[in-house]
Amino acid sequence: MSDDERKDGGTQDPWTQGAQLTREEAKARRETRGATGSEPAMPEDAEALRERQRLAQLEMMDRWIGGVLAEQRRSRRWKLFFRFFFAALILASLSVTLYSLVAGPPGVSAAPGPHLGVVEVDGAIDADSPASAERIIAGLKRAWEAEQSQAVVLRIDSPGGSPVQSQRVFAEIMRLRGEGDKPIIAVIEDLGASGAYYIAAAADEIVAAPASLVGSIGVIHAGFGFAEAIDRLGVDRRVYAAGENKAFLDPFSEVAPEQREFWQSVLESTHEQFIAAVREGRGERLADDERLFSGLIWSGEQALELGLVDELGSLDALARERLDEPEVRDYTPALDPFERLSRQFGRVAMEWLGLPRAESPVRYQLP
Repeated sequence: MSDDERKDGGTQDPWTQGAQLTREEAKARRETRGATGSEPAMPEDAEALRERQRLAQLEMMDRWIGGVLAEQRRSRRWKLFFRFFFAALILASLSVTLYSLVAGPPGVSAAPGPHLGVVEVDGAIDADSPASAERIIAGLKRAWEAEQSQAVVLRIDSPGGSPVQSQRVFAEIMRLRGEGDKPIIAVIEDLGASGAYYIAAAADEIVAAPASLVGSIGVIHAGFGFAEAIDRLGVDRRVYAAGENKAFLDPFSEVAPEQREFWQSVLESTHEQFIAAVREGRGERLADDERLFSGLIWSGEQALELGLVDELGSLDALARERLDEPEVRDYTPALDPFERLSRQFGRVAMEWLGLPRAESPVRYQLP
């Protein structure tokens, strides 16, 4: 057929003058042709392809919207969980605070009757520890003022600690001893050493278990010297101070002989305060033994022979001895768990950051 015939309306060639297909329509047409063996009509094939694409897009959009909604629901659930958790935490804190204000320390709300009023001295004696002077003195006052309390008992299990905290408790016990006839008894369980014995010495009577450890009447300051190590490492230590002796306790500096002598005099002066307090509290009961104030620690049985304690026994035996119906009540102020947790967190944080703790380097404490 000539070109003129094609122009005059002759039969068109479908391969050269048909409708132009897009790439997707051509692909769909080839697939249909392979499946059926014949070529489908162009309008129906293109319409089916567009419908499939539209349905696929709608399905994809549905999945995306479903994922977004699921993530939002999950996020809302976690938010609600944390809100309820913190609300419960706050309610628990308020409940503990209100209970401590209304009910007082454990044991105080028990039925009235003759009993021994117990105050705990447990662990290191420090201003920021459970065995702080403030807490012990508050317990002493409560037990002392309780009408049915037949005696105030200090239950001691401590290696000692701060000289100042120990002196504060000692002074309060001596004041109470001078005000009335209610006995104050120290009961040493596993350990009553150094600053803990300083406190016990103020009591009218000291009871200790035969295998307990008692004494250690001495003063200690422990540290390290890194002056040579830092020189070998090539580290330049920079300390700026006003006063030639201001930094003499710095572990990276040399200690001059006169500084060592001065610091020893401080320790000996503090030791003399300790000795004077023990003599004041124990009086004539102390044996004439030069080893008493040497820092040695004794078993309860040995301490009895030296006059450091008055008898061997326990809190249970003491209650049976003094009461027809043995009963003890703890007057130690309850610890706020959240305050204790925050203090512990602060202590750990300071240790991690290498910050010095605000405590005296001189200790009435076992090394």
